[in-house]
Amino acid sequence: MPDHVAHVIGARPNFIKAAPVIAAIGQRSIPQRVIHTGQHYDERMSDVFFDELGLPVPDVNLGVGSGSHAEQTAAAMVGLEREFVEDGPSLVMLYGDVNSTLAGSLAAAKLEIPSAHVEAGLRSFDRSMPEEINRLVSDLLAELLFTTSPEAADHLAAMGVDARRIHFVGNPMIDTLLTHRARFDDPSERRRLGVADTAYGVVTMHRPSNVDSDASARAIVEALLGVAAMVPLVVPLHPRGRANLEAAGLRDTERIRIIEPLGYVAFLSVVAGARLVLTDSGGIQEETTILDVPCLTIRPNTERPITISHGTNRLVAPTEVVAAAREILAGPIRPSGPRPPLWDGHAGERIAGIVEPWRAARLAAPLVPQGA
Repeated sequence: MPDHVAHVIGARPNFIKAAPVIAAIGQRSIPQRVIHTGQHYDERMSDVFFDELGLPVPDVNLGVGSGSHAEQTAAAMVGLEREFVEDGPSLVMLYGDVNSTLAGSLAAAKLEIPSAHVEAGLRSFDRSMPEEINRLVSDLLAELLFTTSPEAADHLAAMGVDARRIHFVGNPMIDTLLTHRARFDDPSERRRLGVADTAYGVVTMHRPSNVDSDASARAIVEALLGVAAMVPLVVPLHPRGRANLEAAGLRDTERIRIIEPLGYVAFLSVVAGARLVLTDSGGIQEETTILDVPCLTIRPNTERPITISHGTNRLVAPTEVVAAAREILAGPIRPSGPRPPLWDGHAGERIAGIVEPWRAARLAAPLVPQGA
């Protein structure tokens, strides 16, 4: 398929961000291919999202699976390079900050294929986070940089990125949330978990800084036990770090309900009904901001500070969690405040509106022989 747009996706956050962009570009009759790296390969972390979000079946699944950061990135790069050489996209669309994003950025750059980075310019300024490295490299190599919040343009400018390549479009993850918002009111999942008629909290935890070492896992479990004494917790336990958290004492009890990861609609149905959320995820900071659910992010930093200034999010250390949860439970059930600009459900349309003329101009430009 010549002159098409290739979308590289590989993990849950990618699927949610890509869905509205693929739909909007498709409405403009631009040829597209979807390449799934297979970074998330469990059905609950991958396939179910395609069904629920209306994503097209991927044209190819590279099946890279798990492994170290180097192994996973390298396997994705090899597979993506092969796909790019065989099918020659005119633009590679990349989403977020996972290893598949980095692999797509590098593979495209080596083949001199332009890339676009959706969610460009986010910064935690913590290079111990693998995601921060992925963001930096992907932004540096991208031809088009689509930002979700105003401060991202300043971060990109500090890297020397030409302002003409930066486009503030809003947040496509919020497009997806608003599209499906009415479905989250269905209480059936909350009934299944036994929390439909009670206050409860939701926990997601997977960052290396929280789950990889015995000491950090113990600190997290101690905090969760303290919160569970005040309000029951539902814990969809991510495969990453599960063994360490269980070894540190996390158990399925009457107060802590440990469950397998949920699909998109089921998970956000549970989040939407929660009294509070405890997380170290980036995307959930954004989702709770729009759902008006108090969120405690157990990290020293966030690449999404707009969820603090314009949302319901707060950064806490493990030792601060219990006190912060107690304060939330004593406060308003649904805090309200200003919402981030352009988080209005139309980011995908804005992106497509930029990609279409960019692509037309590129296809109309005369070819310049190498070395000329």
